[in-house]
Amino acid sequence: MALTVIQLFYYGWFFRRVAFFKPKEKIQSRQHPVSVIICARDEDENLARNLPGVLVQQYSSSSEVVVVNDNSLDDSKYILQELKKTFKSLNVVELTQEAKLISGKKYPLSIGIREAKHEVLLLTDADCVPASEHWIHKMQEGYDNGIEIVLGYGAYHRRKGLLNKLIRFETFHTALQYLSYALAGIPYMGVGRNLSYKKDLFLRNKGFSSINHIPSGDDDLFINKVATKENTAVVIDPDAITRSVPRTTWSGWLRQKSRHYTTAKFYKLRHKFLLGLYFASQFLFYPVLAAAAVFYDWRFVLPVFGLRLLLQAIVLYKSMKKMGEEDLWPWFVFLDMWMFFYYLIFAPALWRRPRRSWN
Repeated sequence: MALTVIQLFYYGWFFRRVAFFKPKEKIQSRQHPVSVIICARDEDENLARNLPGVLVQQYSSSSEVVVVNDNSLDDSKYILQELKKTFKSLNVVELTQEAKLISGKKYPLSIGIREAKHEVLLLTDADCVPASEHWIHKMQEGYDNGIEIVLGYGAYHRRKGLLNKLIRFETFHTALQYLSYALAGIPYMGVGRNLSYKKDLFLRNKGFSSINHIPSGDDDLFINKVATKENTAVVIDPDAITRSVPRTTWSGWLRQKSRHYTTAKFYKLRHKFLLGLYFASQFLFYPVLAAAAVFYDWRFVLPVFGLRLLLQAIVLYKSMKKMGEEDLWPWFVFLDMWMFFYYLIFAPALWRRPRRSWN
């Protein structure tokens, strides 16, 4: 019963905020000059495939696209040179030396931020493409008086197969949490595939200096450090989504997710408590439900499960529809059960030492 109450609390207090999200109406709409920043290392194919989608954005105010080519050994340099002939808004920064004492993507990203001409920064990755030509416009609309951070949704392309559904559900599930927490006034992370913040915020907090020793965390740990109830907003709109190609092998996905989870141990204590309580309740829910049905009284168990299922179905349906993942909804019970095994697989990553490379 206690596990169900905890689950009902998270769905009723946090996750419903995404499901029933409506952007605030603005008296006056303003378009801010925007610098899009992309870091790339040996990403020639992704740059050729995805960068034009960033460069052809329909945006009436000033914008630029800063691509930091980080010591690439492939044909990235030549692809960027060709694109620059057509798109004058493209600013290419060539890095030819490594930062010895700074792990991961933080050094090239810091260089890109310092090279940016505009105050509003919009971050994405080389393997991402905006879902529409209005991505920049939609994301910058999140800014208002006092707002310095705008969180967006970085999704994956829809493909056939079970692995694709599992990857996309886990990504959606993560976004459901960090977006709903932010809407509840407790922002704790963002994802670098679709994230915006102001240049002054970055410089004022001395960039990534406090987390330079950690390979990952240029997105979630930085936001965990600087985000507050007052300075953070979210944008939930089908036109404001970015999509990237998901892993196609189980081993590749396992490596990717294991690397991502190595940063969670550095979150603030209250964030770790809220996330840990939810994970524990979700992990234990189905085993305890099965045990109660067998050893207690299934007539008591069934209404409890039904209440959670009803609330979950409503919240997930509305949230998935808003985030372009509605095809996952018929599978949500199976995908929710799968999370038990997901936690078993990835829990050890929380204590594993992170690797030092970022790509």
